[in-house]
Amino acid sequence: MDYRKLGKWGIKLSTIGLGSWLTSGTTIEQSENDELIHYAYDSGINFFDTANVYALGEAEVVVGKSLKQIKRDSLVLATKVFFPMGNGPNDKGLSRKHIFEQCHLSLKRLNTDYIDLYQCHRFDSEVPLYELVKAMDDLTRAGKILYWGVSEWQASQIEEVTNIALQLHAMPPISNQPCYNLLHRTIENEIIPTCEKLGVGQVVFSPLAQGILTGKYKPNQPLPKDSRASNDKINMFLKGRNHLDNEVLTAVEKFACLAKEYNTTAASLALAWCLRHKNVTSTIIGATSTNQINENIKASNLKLTDDLVKTAQDILKPFANF
Repeated sequence: MDYRKLGKWGIKLSTIGLGSWLTSGTTIEQSENDELIHYAYDSGINFFDTANVYALGEAEVVVGKSLKQIKRDSLVLATKVFFPMGNGPNDKGLSRKHIFEQCHLSLKRLNTDYIDLYQCHRFDSEVPLYELVKAMDDLTRAGKILYWGVSEWQASQIEEVTNIALQLHAMPPISNQPCYNLLHRTIENEIIPTCEKLGVGQVVFSPLAQGILTGKYKPNQPLPKDSRASNDKINMFLKGRNHLDNEVLTAVEKFACLAKEYNTTAASLALAWCLRHKNVTSTIIGATSTNQINENIKASNLKLTDDLVKTAQDILKPFANF
């Protein structure tokens, strides 16, 4: 397993991280989650990502129980705050009140004394950035969190909040968690250049486009029964991106054949493609089996030639979102 600094900062993450969106507390039981997290850790993964809103807190509970038997200081544990956790007017967003209350609830659910990386799950236009920075800085000074970051923020928003933090002599955000894969490349235009300038690292989610880039979905064929796409409980995000169109799946088949020519898999090639960029610190996978973890971690040390990168991009470029 390869490890990279998160942006310019001292903390190091495994280049493959294990997430819990649509898995922990949703589609897999506690015993299965225990097996996956312990296997991931034994395979070199030290970065585990979750959020308070995943299964309305249940994902944090499940992840916390799974991590209980692992030495705490060997982990990088991340969670998030923003989305509604109740029906009250202060049960959502990035107000100082919501951040403080949800941070303490996350600590309780995760059964830990501190959070390594506390992330703003989305931008909140109703809250002054001064309020947000002060809240995160106070949590940092109190030892409740070590670092903080953002998710799916625009480049201008990341730059503005960083400048405010520096003006206040407060800890600035050190990470951004965007969607990034061969079919969704929008962060390449402004976000990555801005983050490189500021020293902010990327911890990207959906690097396999929710399984599309593994090649398991075939054009003009029924969806695999045990797949995310066939599960109506969790497939709303996948179907909303039109990645299951036959034209896209035909291109992915060509992509998988390309990977095979280079003695690797489509999943490993897709992950390594994300990691080709040094501003990408870690790719967050959502595994439901140890076989998937074992296959995905091979991408950590997979070196890609310029020709391979170009060919892979050319195959999927007609369907990519820039």
